[in-house]
Amino acid sequence: MASIPATTESLSHALDIKDTDPAEAISILRQIIENPSSSSEAIRVKEQAISNLSDLLTQEKRGEELRSLLTLIRPFFLLIPKAKTAKIVRGILDAVAKIPGTTDLQISLCREMVEWTRLEKRTFLRQRIEARLAALLMETKEYSEALTLISGLVKEVRRLDDKLLLVDIDLLESKLHFSLRNLPKAKAALTAARTAANAIYVPPAQQGTIDLQSGILHAEEKDYKTGFSYFFEAFEAFNALEDPRAVFSLKYMLLCKIMVNQADDVAGLIASKAGLLYMGVELDAMKAVADAHSKRSLKDFEDALKTYQAQLEEDPIVHRHLSSLYDTLLEQNLCRLIEPYSRVEISHISDLIGLPMETVEKKLSQMILEKKFAGTLDQGAGCLIIFDDPKPDGIFSSTLETISNISKVVDSLYLKSAKIMA
Repeated sequence: MASIPATTESLSHALDIKDTDPAEAISILRQIIENPSSSSEAIRVKEQAISNLSDLLTQEKRGEELRSLLTLIRPFFLLIPKAKTAKIVRGILDAVAKIPGTTDLQISLCREMVEWTRLEKRTFLRQRIEARLAALLMETKEYSEALTLISGLVKEVRRLDDKLLLVDIDLLESKLHFSLRNLPKAKAALTAARTAANAIYVPPAQQGTIDLQSGILHAEEKDYKTGFSYFFEAFEAFNALEDPRAVFSLKYMLLCKIMVNQADDVAGLIASKAGLLYMGVELDAMKAVADAHSKRSLKDFEDALKTYQAQLEEDPIVHRHLSSLYDTLLEQNLCRLIEPYSRVEISHISDLIGLPMETVEKKLSQMILEKKFAGTLDQGAGCLIIFDDPKPDGIFSSTLETISNISKVVDSLYLKSAKIMA
């Protein structure tokens, strides 16, 4: 086959047929890139061909061919500036990320490119690929490896004082520590990200990400009002950019309202102008939880968890808070049911609350141990015996007060006798 020249005409021909014959278009673009010509015009055409080929391969969902393209064009990188090389590499990595189910391929590709950048001494590009690799490792729950990679990267980037990359890395470190349930370190990394962000211009999307992480950490500390404020800031940023993360920010705003017993506000937020734009299964899930909470109905709560399992159970942030809410709701319902009794069968409480007997028995024993009420479980008879609240005996406090007063008198007498002796 005759080699196709790296000219504008060849490129235009490939683009003309990309919709009708994508396979032929891919073949032409690949031949343009492989053309040995290195004139300024040929280099410009090849750059466009690489961009178009990566878009076409993404459209056709050919992840492995994008990987081979990145290997194919390595000699071409020697002919162009390092900044353009970085742009092309990141563009191809972004293209692979758009193809569903390619996480393992992305990790493998990032590892390959890190090795190549080390050999070529392209520090700037390597640091960004390593940051991307750490994010991918976090997605696949390889937390220890991601943290090791990030720790070395933070030190290196701080020395170079690359503030924009430092914000990315500190933010990623905060997410990693949060995933590992290390809240103090997550907060420290987020503070470092905010400090670096204050010194430079941060793109709105990045600022929204910082606010979203701040909201998550405040919610984790049960400071739901502050968390709501941060989620609102993140929502406004993502909404303006039409970023898909806007719906998650709104979802977490609704979660904060539910957690501070303001579930009635949820319907108003969903019906607002901004909320109507994101109507869908995510908001329906939160509305179902809010309705169950308003009715204090455990059955409705459990039904919501089953119906919207993907939106509630599989979202780690929502799941953590709803578990706490479920426990609180269960305790309130149990206390209300056992209040009229001094002795009651556990099976009767189980029937009233609509939960399995084992679950009720386990929760009651936990509440007794945590001193939520005074009582004991008679497992032989299958009964709960509730004691009257013990009245505090005033003799102990009176005795302690008397001893304290005697101590003061003795001290006073000692000081007086010391003065007389002097």
